[in-house]
Amino acid sequence: MKTAVVIGAGPAGLTAAYELCRRSDDWKIVVFEESSQIGGISRTVVCDDCRTDIGGHRFFSKSKEVNDLWAELMPVQGSPSSDDLLLNRECHVEPGGPDPEKEDRVMLRRRRVSRIYYLRHFFDYPISLRPATFIAMGLLRTWKAGWSYLFSVFFKRPEHSLEDFYINRFGRVLYSMFFEDYTEKLWGVHPSNISPEWGAQRVKGLSLWKAIVNIFLPGKARRETSLIEEFIYPKRGPGQLWEALADDLRAKGVEIRMNARVAGMTRSGDEVREVVLANGDRVACDAVFSSMPVKDLVAAFGDVPEEVGSVASRLPYRDFITVGLLVDRLAIENTTKLKTVNNIVPDTWIYVQERDVRMGRIQIFNNWSPYMVDDVRRHVWIGLEYFCSEGDEFWNMGDSAFIDMATAELRKIGVLGAGEPVRKSVRIKVKKAYPAYFGSYAEVGKVREWLDGIGNLYCIGRNGQHRYNNMDHSMLCGMVAVKALLGEADKSAVWDVNTEEAYHEGR
Repeated sequence: MKTAVVIGAGPAGLTAAYELCRRSDDWKIVVFEESSQIGGISRTVVCDDCRTDIGGHRFFSKSKEVNDLWAELMPVQGSPSSDDLLLNRECHVEPGGPDPEKEDRVMLRRRRVSRIYYLRHFFDYPISLRPATFIAMGLLRTWKAGWSYLFSVFFKRPEHSLEDFYINRFGRVLYSMFFEDYTEKLWGVHPSNISPEWGAQRVKGLSLWKAIVNIFLPGKARRETSLIEEFIYPKRGPGQLWEALADDLRAKGVEIRMNARVAGMTRSGDEVREVVLANGDRVACDAVFSSMPVKDLVAAFGDVPEEVGSVASRLPYRDFITVGLLVDRLAIENTTKLKTVNNIVPDTWIYVQERDVRMGRIQIFNNWSPYMVDDVRRHVWIGLEYFCSEGDEFWNMGDSAFIDMATAELRKIGVLGAGEPVRKSVRIKVKKAYPAYFGSYAEVGKVREWLDGIGNLYCIGRNGQHRYNNMDHSMLCGMVAVKALLGEADKSAVWDVNTEEAYHEGR
């Protein structure tokens, strides 16, 4: 029997293991996970009775294969969830589906609400041309934004950077208001120094022109050209689904080794023949699916061309910190028509554009799932998200000092009242959360070409391809890689996932 090694127990790695296990009986499958948790950056971190979703993961995909796997692992709810019951709120359920009040292995249907917080006001995301937008912007800003957009329509900039990309679609004024500062918070680099490829992959379906067109479309057509309005979500966070998949794989005989960091690779000719772990264990293999960071994968080989090694070693990443706070209430009011428990704002994410704080986003976990909170009737569990680089001031700051700073920022922008007590707090640090599109990224093709020359190695997932893949794209990478291994697809197809499609939430 042949042996397949899967590096990483996140969405890409676990999906590859599942697909190979399902499609062939000829392979022994071993999964090596560096950390002690399943799910990669899609894991769920538990703090007492509260759960944190690292970065927020909406379960939505255009892929039937991905949706079928999710449905197989966790069926969609067939009865109302606890917040639906508390609000007597109508909800979309699946006949015969599980009852989330009685069963854990269940997907909830959730409403998508994401807004921008800027000038101490809420703006729609993506930007809409409703009267509320103009009122919040003020007459002068609106006037300047309008003329700026018209200028961008007739005088297009060559798209050499992400800044050019945004200005061509929104005009310089709106770019400055809603994209420039947030993008620099996210990447630590000004948009003028970031490849436009990131925008083409993530937001190419969004533009002010589409917002204008939407005004004149009937309701159904407008919905179909905007972002999704609903997504599914595991009852106890995204990690619950990947933990369930890992349990199913173990039951099928797949070995999953935790705290097992891959430190080396040995080759014979153009194929990997052995994977070496940090503890010295050596595992012979006939195929490798790698979702480990490209930088670390190339370093594991050791005997690489100098240019390839140089490009890989300089590939940039952005790291991530989230602070979980349990409070009784928020200071911001729900002025929407959407009903929520205790009338909190209905947002899952809030993008913080305020320039006087370093905070990037706020998650309200009550709105992701009422089962993420110890008591949805009494408390609000929120996540304050910061982007940083390993070893910088934010990363090295002590937990208590960082939590105090984040709490103070939340009060400063008026989201948390000055005297509102914090019942519970936690700080979570995540390395290499976002592969970045600057620095040596412009030469990443040289690294890919060299890796592709290793016949039985398949690079999958966000870090495995150094590409800002969404969760479903990472899963598809794993599926396509297995097809390539079994001779049902060309190996290059693994890299084609998420290169030509519009933004994944478009309908």
